Amino acid sequence: MFKRFVSYYKPHKKIFILDMMAAFMISICDLVYPVITRNMLNVYIPNQNLRLLVTSALILLIIYLLKMGLTYFVDFMGHMVGVNMQADMRKEVFNHLQKLPFTYYDEHETGTIMSRIVNDLMEISELAHHGPEDLFLSLIMMIGAFIYLCTINLSLTLIIFAFIPILVFFSIKARKSMQEAFKESRVQVGVINANLNNAISGIRVSKAFNNAHYEEEKFLVGNDAFVKARKKAYRAMAKFYSGSGFIIDLLNVVVLLAGGYYTFHGWIVFGDFVSYMLFINMFVTPIKKLIGFVEQLQSGATGFERFCELLDTPIEEESEHAVELENVQGHIEFDHVSFNYEEGKEVLKDINLDIQQGKTVALVGPSGGGKTTICHLIPHFYPLDQGEIRIDGKSIKDITFESLRKNIGIVQQDVFLFTGTIRENIAYGNLNASDEEIIEAAKRANIHDVIMSWNDGYDTQIGERGIKLSGGQKQRLSIARVFLKNPAILILDEATSALDNATEVLIQKALDDLCKGRTTLVVAHRLSTIKNADEIVVIEDHTVTERGTHAELLRNQGLYSKLYQAQFIQN
Repeated sequence: MFKRFVSYYKPHKKIFILDMMAAFMISICDLVYPVITRNMLNVYIPNQNLRLLVTSALILLIIYLLKMGLTYFVDFMGHMVGVNMQADMRKEVFNHLQKLPFTYYDEHETGTIMSRIVNDLMEISELAHHGPEDLFLSLIMMIGAFIYLCTINLSLTLIIFAFIPILVFFSIKARKSMQEAFKESRVQVGVINANLNNAISGIRVSKAFNNAHYEEEKFLVGNDAFVKARKKAYRAMAKFYSGSGFIIDLLNVVVLLAGGYYTFHGWIVFGDFVSYMLFINMFVTPIKKLIGFVEQLQSGATGFERFCELLDTPIEEESEHAVELENVQGHIEFDHVSFNYEEGKEVLKDINLDIQQGKTVALVGPSGGGKTTICHLIPHFYPLDQGEIRIDGKSIKDITFESLRKNIGIVQQDVFLFTGTIRENIAYGNLNASDEEIIEAAKRANIHDVIMSWNDGYDTQIGERGIKLSGGQKQRLSIARVFLKNPAILILDEATSALDNATEVLIQKALDDLCKGRTTLVVAHRLSTIKNADEIVVIEDHTVTERGTHAELLRNQGLYSKLYQAQFIQN
């Protein structure tokens, strides 16, 4: 873990080395003051040497001016080392998130992931900057003070420094409980973020159902758990600080008593005694830094551990022999496909389908039967448990993810739009598209005239997840996006089920145009929209139970016929 953490310093090692050199010089500057004070008290003042007294003061002033410049460099550039490392880590983990399988996002909430990227990396950044710097400063000052004080009186120095191992032992002892407590509180921060993300994203739903009180109660559960975890962490921290603070205070008592005793017997002069007092008071600062470092180490190490857990999550793995899918015709085959999201929970069982190039196949059946799962398996969002899916005769297991997915367009019921402009969201289908191509895609999706009626046209900001748009407008934008992508295979997953009849008719025209010349798989709730499909497949109890044209299935008097008659009567 330590070696892995240190590796993030490598791109910034020049600045880091300069930072450490500046920290070293600051330590030397701090050590000069007691030395000059001792000379003043023992030599310059008793000998009434005013010239050396003034000279020493001027030297000390110059040293402090130098220290000011060095401190500025350490505070600024040192922090930049931490910030740059944090940026490198965030970039690495973001790129890793793009490669994680769908199963990871099925099992982890957005707020928890956000906590690891934001909060944890902030703690790591602070450790990256302050950790080595505080440790280095403290050690230099302690070693320098020890060596210098030994030249004054070895036995007195050993007596005073004998308390350091006690402090170190106490710090190590308290470290374990602090680490566990801070790790638990870090987990609870992730839970809080997840709850906030859900609550804020669903604020319109909670208001519509007048369930603000219920949301507050849910939030309070997580908030109370966070308080308890923080309480445990701060109790451990309080024990650490109070115990270490007492040892430091005890050190001052020892210096007064032992130093006074040595001065009383004439084993050291008064100037040496003052020098001891100054060194020990200065010595408290690096000790406090070391104590702070231990606390910082707990937070930073816990954050880095959680960061590594995320980074070590296995990514989607392509076959070593994966090839590019080129000149796609769109012939799709399901060969005895079975799939489970979780072991023991069967979702698809022995699915066999043959979707010919350019044909439209509709999937119908009860909710939860596995229709959407079939759509998710074609782009290889999930690995199969059994069987094989082939595109133009090639198993999707042997096709690169990028070439497979760029040839598949998906229009879903729940449209996701990114915060930004109309233009940016349509261009997501082809990031290299020209303005003319974007406009043409919007026209084919029957949304161009609506866009032009807005003041900012294609530069209109749509808000978070397209909140400023109607359901039909969002759906047409998603269709425009797919037009721009121009895939050989099209998947329509309940694309019009949430729309009113007038909007559905408008969007259905755009979808009909989109389907032309493409192999299309349609999941539909409204059976009237798929009557003209080349084949209709009924999925029931996780497998195929019926298949045929609309007319054939009506004659069979099976589940499809019952579903269709039920909708016909309702309409």
